[in-house]
Amino acid sequence: MTGDRIAHPVLLSLANIRMDVRMKFSSHAFVLTALLPCPKFLVKDNSIRGALESRTIHLCLDVITHPLKLAARAGRMMADPRGYSRFCFTALASYIVDTPEAAMIAGVAGKTSHLTMADYRGFGDSARHEPRTASTTLAQLAVLAAEHNPLDMSTYLPAAKARRLNGVHLPFWRDWYLESRTRRLHFDPSQFLTPEPLHHWHKQFWDHDVKWAIRAVGADEFDFRFTTIQPVTGFKYFKDGVSKLKQVTGRAHRDVERYIVCVIAGKAPAPFVIAIRALMDFRYLAQSRRLDDNQLAQITASLQLFHSFKQSILDAGARVGKGNKPIGHFQIPKLEFMHGVVPSVTACGAVIQWSADTTEHAHITEVKVPGRSGNNQSYNPQICRWLDRSEKHRNFTLALSIHERQLRARDAGATDQCDYDPDDAALDADGDGDNVDSDWSTNIPPRPDFFIRAAWLSVNSTPTMPFPPRTLSTDTTAFQLNFHPSLSNITVDEAAIKFKLPDLRPALADYIRRSRDLRSSTFKVGERRSSPPGAALPFTHLHVWYSVRMQMRSSDTSGMTDPQRVSAMPATDDWPFGRYDTALLLNGTPQGPGLGGRSTLLVPLPDADVIQRLRFGTDPTYVPSNMAHRCLPNIC
Repeated sequence: MTGDRIAHPVLLSLANIRMDVRMKFSSHAFVLTALLPCPKFLVKDNSIRGALESRTIHLCLDVITHPLKLAARAGRMMADPRGYSRFCFTALASYIVDTPEAAMIAGVAGKTSHLTMADYRGFGDSARHEPRTASTTLAQLAVLAAEHNPLDMSTYLPAAKARRLNGVHLPFWRDWYLESRTRRLHFDPSQFLTPEPLHHWHKQFWDHDVKWAIRAVGADEFDFRFTTIQPVTGFKYFKDGVSKLKQVTGRAHRDVERYIVCVIAGKAPAPFVIAIRALMDFRYLAQSRRLDDNQLAQITASLQLFHSFKQSILDAGARVGKGNKPIGHFQIPKLEFMHGVVPSVTACGAVIQWSADTTEHAHITEVKVPGRSGNNQSYNPQICRWLDRSEKHRNFTLALSIHERQLRARDAGATDQCDYDPDDAALDADGDGDNVDSDWSTNIPPRPDFFIRAAWLSVNSTPTMPFPPRTLSTDTTAFQLNFHPSLSNITVDEAAIKFKLPDLRPALADYIRRSRDLRSSTFKVGERRSSPPGAALPFTHLHVWYSVRMQMRSSDTSGMTDPQRVSAMPATDDWPFGRYDTALLLNGTPQGPGLGGRSTLLVPLPDADVIQRLRFGTDPTYVPSNMAHRCLPNIC
């Protein structure tokens, strides 16, 4: 926590809070419920001391969750946010912990799965083992207690280890169940110990996939390929490679994941690349916020594809242990946990909502920051007092924000766009100014909605508004430009030279001609130019923006995605081809979620051409052919 102080906080939240709200740090959806003790025992035997520590934690959790257990069995009247009383039963939806703590909660010993009956010898199997249910574990504990006294650790603990148990004889979840007239429904650790993306996927990727790739490609070649990647705004640029990195954050794990398949392609054996790609497909599919039967089938197929090609990793000598000794098996616990993703989704919903990203950050805001704000004396009372006062301050600020928002909603006057701050979103998702349900928190504005802003500007134009409007949208994408362009009134020919677009003038002429033809509403990328190099245009000058903020309608949630900034800079001496982000452009109209059935191309965003397309209010489906050729080395 701070100095030599150690604390194990227990954070509590509600599963009926919307996922996108609960996962935000600023929502304060997790509250500090208790600080578990960190006892020190006089016994010197490490195995006995570890079992006593696990028993202490289960005993504390038993005391903490006792009211929740009573409410789960008998129900309790509670008030919802609207003030209505409801008869509630507090089920245990998820217990978010990493792998060692999950084994301790489930009551199993080391090198044993807390989800299934498998031990370390079956972690690399391609099929899922029998689930470890609460009834199975409780039956084992009952037989063990009948044969050995649980208080006699010298005899009880070896017998428990023989049954792959950790010596906890009274797990806190043993009497947490829902009871009906016909049966009693226990909460199984195999269900409420949900897969944890931060440790089970991203940390596993860094500990295994990256190490395999370095061995298969070579450390020098692996680092060199990372250094040649074009820097992209918003993503970490590994100028010295990644093989020698020591302390790496989860954010860096995700950035390396985006490049790994492209980096090893062409150097590692094809079956090896397929195996790594299958694991990446599994991770990306499993992180979806909404999953249907087809996507669950794809997740299962990706995992099976890895198991079909995993032998290539051993053949390449990529799996080694200490001293670079080859390892001839896949006894990896987190690899076995992947089999539990599909059952967890069907039982508890999308796995991404149970990530430890939020809870790990809550340890800082709920424990470390309050602990460092005191005088290094009486930590626990001072932490509780600090949290109580900060919550009162936050609630008071929230009440003032709601009141201020209601006053603004009654104001009939509309703010001119020139005075409108793009980062200040006063309109909510419904446009009525009354929805305070999602993003209100101290000093953090709600998510802006460019679609509503563009719709308002299209029907509320004034003589003082700039042209083109700085906020405009299509059916799927909205764009927000700065009020002042990066380059103002530059001629078409000057723009073609500055951005190295020799066919800019004929490209604009082709686009204008085709946009006016009602029979042709979409255009293919890379078509031949039909206009001559000196084609006449209805304009002579352009406004050019080096960056544009884009927002899209989410394909797997009901809301909007967070705005993303896409930038492109002209060529310089250090960057002869310029610096630019990449954009995925679609040819044709969307035919449903995903990218299937549509032609796609990963291209840099050309500023001048984009702005001209925005002026005519058409979909961004056309890119000059030479831009497509320039981006080919960056396609992945």
